[in-house]
Amino acid sequence: MNVTATELEAHFEHYLDASIKQPVFIEKSGRQCAVLISIEEYEKITALFAAIEDKYWGDLAVQAEKEGSFQGDAIAELLKMAEEKGVLLELPLP
Repeated sequence: MNVTATELEAHFEHYLDASIKQPVFIEKSGRQCAVLISIEEYEKITALFAAIEDKYWGDLAVQAEKEGSFQGDAIAELLKMAEEKGVLLELPLP
């Protein structure tokens, strides 16, 4: 759903209710400038980004272990953190 900033301002409650069912794209000066979304959609998006970030850092930890970049228990701590967040990492067998 698209709406101008002026229309949004005039009928905010209507568009706030509408954003629960679908994103409301807000235009200003003929260009999209913002999106109004439900809290549920926001939480899904932020959870997805967190999972991607966790996977990324977990993969870096696995790569560093392969290359021998870490010493001591640092890699074990990183892998434990990934596991606690539900990121499944497969380590190469020695």
